[in-house]
Amino acid sequence: MTDCSTLITATDVEVRFGGHAVLTGASVTVRAGEIVTLIGPNGAGKTSLVRALLGLVKPTKGSVSRKKGLRIGYMPQRLSIDPSLPLTVERFLQLGAASRHADFDAALAEAGAGHVMHSPMQGISGGELQRVMLARALLREPDLLVLDEPVQGVDVTGQAELYRLIQGIRQHRGVGVLMVSHDLHVVMAKTDHVVCLNRHVCCAGHPEAVSRHPEFVALFGPDIASTLAVYTHAHDHAHDLEGHVIKDGHTHADHVHTDHEGCDHDHG
Repeated sequence: MTDCSTLITATDVEVRFGGHAVLTGASVTVRAGEIVTLIGPNGAGKTSLVRALLGLVKPTKGSVSRKKGLRIGYMPQRLSIDPSLPLTVERFLQLGAASRHADFDAALAEAGAGHVMHSPMQGISGGELQRVMLARALLREPDLLVLDEPVQGVDVTGQAELYRLIQGIRQHRGVGVLMVSHDLHVVMAKTDHVVCLNRHVCCAGHPEAVSRHPEFVALFGPDIASTLAVYTHAHDHAHDLEGHVIKDGHTHADHVHTDHEGCDHDHG
């Protein structure tokens, strides 16, 4: 039985392309207010599982269940824009969106990129671009945020700050978050539940437990596993997009628990 906090669930999902299985027997659940991260080597089936969850690929076997009326905000791994295209951040946010200008301001401010509204998309930094794409996902007022490599092209300091921002959005909005990431150190410090894939679910659970699992150690090596098992990431300050310390830091609202009317789920 699915509880009311469950947003999306994959059960024993198999995905095949051209008769070749790229993912078998994969199960994952994301609940409201929870951050779940998919990790694994290249070709492990992370993207295939995300596409199955989003309904972009029909599983060969298994099933996907989504909360009825589920709104999803998706942030892609990368975005390619023709350098000759005259496209500002504001215009980019308007594409495919029925939001008001005030909503653009609010979404950019929440993503920490309010200052780039009128900048050309080609002129902003990698960290700013990721935050703009996050703002665009937030415009959908999502119940679930799906973030594919959200720190792609961002330096180490910016990565930690972006993950901290995602945690704040989760706490403030009470949304569920499904991430794909290769950044094992920060993932283990900022995630509630980790699913380690290598064409099947090798192991899953709390980050500390996963970092000690034999299949995780076999995939990533004992040195990384032992480091992650004791890794913590604590800050008494925050950084801006360029890595400079912000003296007054960030403040996040208390965790919001959203009430869901009914428990209806759509199945696929």
